[in-house]
Amino acid sequence: MRKIRVLVVDDAVVVRKIVTDTLGGDPDIEVAATAANGRIALQKIPQVNPDILTLDIEMPEMDGLQTLAEARKIYPKLPIIMFSTLTERGGAKTLEALALGATDYVTKPANVGSVSVAMQRIRDELIPKIKMFCAKSAGIEAPPKSIPKPTPRATPFIKRPPTRTPLIQRADILAIGVSTGGPNALAELFPTLPSDLPVPIVLVQHMPPFFTKLLAERLTSKSPLDIQEGKAGEKLVPGKAWIAPGDYHMVLEQKADGVYLKTNQDPQENSCRPAVDPLFRSVAEIYGAKTLSVILTGMGQDGLIGCEHVKDAGGQVIVQDEESSVVWGMPGFVARAGLADEILPLNQIGQKIISKLKVGR
Repeated sequence: MRKIRVLVVDDAVVVRKIVTDTLGGDPDIEVAATAANGRIALQKIPQVNPDILTLDIEMPEMDGLQTLAEARKIYPKLPIIMFSTLTERGGAKTLEALALGATDYVTKPANVGSVSVAMQRIRDELIPKIKMFCAKSAGIEAPPKSIPKPTPRATPFIKRPPTRTPLIQRADILAIGVSTGGPNALAELFPTLPSDLPVPIVLVQHMPPFFTKLLAERLTSKSPLDIQEGKAGEKLVPGKAWIAPGDYHMVLEQKADGVYLKTNQDPQENSCRPAVDPLFRSVAEIYGAKTLSVILTGMGQDGLIGCEHVKDAGGQVIVQDEESSVVWGMPGFVARAGLADEILPLNQIGQKIISKLKVGR
């Protein structure tokens, strides 16, 4: 076993110091080098042979996007985590970075009040991702696609039948949950869905404020569907998609004239807000056996309990397979719990959704 070697790239001396000290305090990680801009970083990669880069976006001489584009030409498989600001501009640049091949991102712990709080944020958010992407090559525990046995729900409310959902079951809503690797997965999935999709789509992508609105706009530009950030009080209609807004859970509410969106800031679930589980629970409660749910690539197990509710209500569950997932965490938990009706590569999920939505119509 050896330590994971990290190259920290950021033009701010204070940020480099905080990140370096925090990463260096973890027994599985060492900071192999730091760089103040992308040009220096590209020179240092062959010298220090890092396992992973943390890459700032806004830098002089060569910024993060330019650095990423050049690094991908020479090191196509080197994990690169963007370190972005929690602003609309930072969100737009982050989505662009993911499209250019960044492995993932974390937001900088700005305005958190103290260095100790900033360091804790890095421990909570950056270090787990570094280990997830590099554990296998470094030989430490919990390789990125190794999924422990899921913890069963403490109080199951209905005994789940052992058989798969009947193929004759009609679906009246599509609910999607996704996290790490999600923006690119959604950018591949949504263009395969037609504009006249006969059901509404509700979606949770783990993202902070600003980012979810920008993601909706980006997906709309690439898709025949209208995709928006969810707002409380909007009525669900077929052929339209809503993404849960950053820092808010999104759930559904049945009214006399239809189903509406609600948002809240209830406590995080699975360390997330928005989280997949509360959305899926509300979908299953309202639509029952007419629910079609999809879990795509993502870290952690958010969506597992929600999919149990969907199956207990008689609905259907599709999960992305391990090979096509950036991280087989969320879909892996659902698959290993025996909840998946279909386990498919990403490039087959769109057509499977379309075929399932034709049933009963």
